[in-house]
Order: sequence, then structure tokens, then C-alpha cells
Amino acid sequence: MNSKLLNFVRIIMALPALLFILIGLRWIIDPAGVAPEFGFELMTGLGLSSQIGDLSAYFLTLGLCAFLGIVTKKRFWFYMPVIMLGLTAFGRLMAWLIHHADFAGDMIMPEIIIALLWYYGSGYICETKRG
Repeated sequence: MNSKLLNFVRIIMALPALLFILIGLRWIIDPAGVAPEFGFELMTGLGLSSQIGDLSAYFLTLGLCAFLGIVTKKRFWFYMPVIMLGLTAFGRLMAWLIHHADFAGDMIMPEIIIALLWYYGSGYICETKRG
């Protein structure tokens, strides 16, 4: 197997993982700066605690699981972030269809692309290890 191609795939898969980790850390360090990027108004009190806790955990879990998958080459580490991104895209579609939320195509498309990248990329890097 071509090791340069394998490393290229790993780097491409690591970029969104790094981005999600940075977003997760921003939710902890600078929630007022990151909230508008996702269409949120920053809450107060218990709502603020839940907003920061839930969203930082969501993004940190996405990124850390993907990094664990890249480093260990164990495909199961990619299952959770792929499912989470897929369900996020599905939830956005349901919000648009059922609750008349704005259509978030600019958010749905990257979620689907990254989920597919991690799904198929994990098959490639994990199969490469076995081969």
C-alpha cells in the first residue's frame, strides 16, 4: 500500500477532527464568540451551563473520537462521530420540515461530507492496517 497516500488520507481525515476540537474548546473559552456562528444567542443561568456543557462535549467528542480512530486505526472509533454528524444533519432537516426552522444547507452539507469522509476513510486506513 502506498504510504504517502495513506498519510494523505489520514491528514484529510484529521483536519475536520482538529476543527471540531477547536470549536469545542471555543465553547468553553469564548462562548459569546462561537454562539452566533451557529445561530445561537448566548443563554444565561442554567441554560448557559447546559449550552456550554452540551455543545463543548458534542464537538470535543466528535474530534477526539476521530483522532483516536486515526491514531489507533480502529474503525469503531469513527462510528460514534459518523452517527452523530448524520443525526445532526437529519435533525436539521426535521427542524426545517416539521418546525419551519430556516433551512441550514450550509451546515448540513459539511456534516454529510465529513461523515462520509470519516466512514469511507476509516475503511481505507483500517483495511490498510490489516493488509
